Amino acid sequence: MQIVFFSTQAYDRESFLSQPALSDCELVFQQPKLTVDTAVLAAGAEVVCAFINDDLSAAVLEKLAAGGTRLIALRSAGYNHIDLEAAKRLALAVVHVPSYSPHAIAEHTIALILALNRHLNRAYNRTREGDFSLRGLTGFDLVNKTVGIIGTGQIGAAFARIMAGFGCRLLAYDPYPNPEVIALGAEYLPLEQLFPQAHIVSLHCPLSPATHHLINPQTLALMQKGSMLINTSRGALVDTPAVIEALKTGHLGHLGLDVYEEEADLFFSDLSDYPLQDDVLARLLTFPNVIITAHQAFLTREALAGIASTTLLNVAAWRRGQPQNLVQPG
Repeated sequence: MQIVFFSTQAYDRESFLSQPALSDCELVFQQPKLTVDTAVLAAGAEVVCAFINDDLSAAVLEKLAAGGTRLIALRSAGYNHIDLEAAKRLALAVVHVPSYSPHAIAEHTIALILALNRHLNRAYNRTREGDFSLRGLTGFDLVNKTVGIIGTGQIGAAFARIMAGFGCRLLAYDPYPNPEVIALGAEYLPLEQLFPQAHIVSLHCPLSPATHHLINPQTLALMQKGSMLINTSRGALVDTPAVIEALKTGHLGHLGLDVYEEEADLFFSDLSDYPLQDDVLARLLTFPNVIITAHQAFLTREALAGIASTTLLNVAAWRRGQPQNLVQPG
């Protein structure tokens, strides 16, 4: 049986090949993203392994199914990029990796907070140029600050534990309150009460129709002047033009992003030899109080090993007729 991987980097190959081999399975690593045009690379493969920016629309799934694919193994937790109704119609099973290392995402969130607060990007560039002044580098103590956590699943809970360690007051929003987060002293509130009180707002919720552009002109207006917004979850949670306006007026004081709504044609590629074609992202990069990383929060050795292990176990379970971590429509 052949498993064809799309959107692969060197670290994908390394992490998957370091796992115990599945019997009678050939792993084929393709660098291109999965699209209507590249789906032909999976012809004859029973299993396709896709990543977050691969195209898994109905048209692509139809091509894969026609080529013999029977299982879509997502090496990610999120699955908003796949047409699940089309997959069901085409008898394509879909599995995902519901958890690998919540600590990796939570710790990257902390890295963005600390870097923004203490202006580490500006300080680093200054000292390299021989400028050792401290002008404009004043931050704030995290202790006793109020942190709003939107989404308190495994990642949100890991983030809450770290922020509790800093001595922060925790506010939370989630339709399903997490007892572990409550035990840390967090208070669950409606969003309209959370936003005005939080010095830092961090997004850890999934993308759905209900959370699309959760951060928008109205919710930004509720936030404190000078507050910090962090998104290490899904790009489309944030209305980026609205955030730019809030940065321009100074209402939003700091922005840290590891995800971006239009990242599919940008992230995971070296485009340094070409002009940046995304005008919105280019505008964001001009702000000194903005740090953007290219969807790397998951990128730790432990997380990669967890993704590879669970993905291959998902495939093995499906082959036995006992599928696990299935994703169902609706």
